[in-house]
Amino acid sequence: MTHKDDCIFCRIAKNEIPSEFLFENDNFFAILDKNQDIPGHALIISKQHYTNLIDMPTTLGTEMASAIKEVSEKILKNGAEGFNVFINNFPAGGQVVMHVHIHVLPRKKDDDLKLIG
Repeated sequence: MTHKDDCIFCRIAKNEIPSEFLFENDNFFAILDKNQDIPGHALIISKQHYTNLIDMPTTLGTEMASAIKEVSEKILKNGAEGFNVFINNFPAGGQVVMHVHIHVLPRKKDDDLKLIG
């Protein structure tokens, strides 16, 4: 697998930084965001290093969708009434960690979280 030594998500993928996985398949794993403003905010992260969605092979699309579905179902079972899924790409798109990852945010009906949509 391709990893970068200075990438926090690669270090988690290589078990250099201990983390509790919410989900794992051949190419993705999910953890809770360490800096979550919303309790239950999960990150689905590719095991290999791809900088953003453009760099990730399209052949991983089905496996990524399956990971999103499984993590979202867990979020709903833990009391969320809904959820949002998004990917920030490039700094101008809000990406902070330059390793492709998907955000899954638990939602409640009147949680006052405002997203552009």
